[in-house]
Amino acid sequence: MQNDIYVSVKQISRYYGTQCAVHNVSFDVKRGEVLGFLGPNGAGKSTTMAMITGNLAPSAGQILINGIDILDKPKDAKAHIGFLPEQPPLYRDFTVDEYLRFCAKLNRISKKAVKSAVDTVKARCGLTDVGKRLIDNLSKGYQQRVGIAQAIVHSPAVVILDEPTVGLDPIQIREIRHLIRELSGEHSVILSTHILPEIQVTCDRVQILNKGKLVLSDTVAGIEQQMKASSLVVALKHPPEASELAHIPQVSSATLLENGRFRLVYDPHTNPAEHVVQAAVENNWGLYEIFPEKRSLEQIFVDITTSEKEDAPDSEHKQNAENQAA
Repeated sequence: MQNDIYVSVKQISRYYGTQCAVHNVSFDVKRGEVLGFLGPNGAGKSTTMAMITGNLAPSAGQILINGIDILDKPKDAKAHIGFLPEQPPLYRDFTVDEYLRFCAKLNRISKKAVKSAVDTVKARCGLTDVGKRLIDNLSKGYQQRVGIAQAIVHSPAVVILDEPTVGLDPIQIREIRHLIRELSGEHSVILSTHILPEIQVTCDRVQILNKGKLVLSDTVAGIEQQMKASSLVVALKHPPEASELAHIPQVSSATLLENGRFRLVYDPHTNPAEHVVQAAVENNWGLYEIFPEKRSLEQIFVDITTSEKEDAPDSEHKQNAENQAA
């Protein structure tokens, strides 16, 4: 349903002079969805995030936050956004309670409702026992929790988190990931991160931006399907020519790697392992190793975003443009 779409980005572009940092990007984020937003440096990701949060106007296109046009009614639209930048905007000489009360007032929560809002958000973020402590004396993990708390103290429809687990230890990372999943129950969450495993664990959908363009938009399940094996690596003591291996049933191509190893590519809907073993036995190739070769999320990301060397100056220009916008 339309009212379940909390973020609607329609053909937005952003130019810096004649340089296009973001070109014709469109996507929606529904209630209850965690969207992972990825892109290499200079891809236009920071510029896109700045436009969604209302800190930068698009040169073209439209952004709706909970159905409100962020250009036509910026104050109304921003009231539905909670934002945690990469560097949390914390006042470290405040206690947690003082800071969250301050944030509640900034977000126009009525005086009568401030205490309830702060108590609720502390409970959600695991901060109930540290309310009277100075923020500067908290661990990095708890400071991140305070940063998330300020982003959701006013119960926004949209929560945008930029690198929320950078610098945390493994236990803190697991806690923040769990908190993000809990947030998705009531909000739309956009998670910007360079930590690829975090996308698989936390997100429902993945989008990759490259050179200012949206180059991939898929569910995590769809990405994991791409990661499934579509090639075998076999090691043979008495290897034949690669062309002979390519004639094994269900094998589409064979490439010599090293030390008698070959990569056998096949259709993902088939599996030629049995035929390979049978051929190796019949021809005395001395098969001593066979295993599926899987693509990692990192490989998929690199394959999609790797650009030609001659494009490097253009990417550098875009990075400079993003740095100006950040």
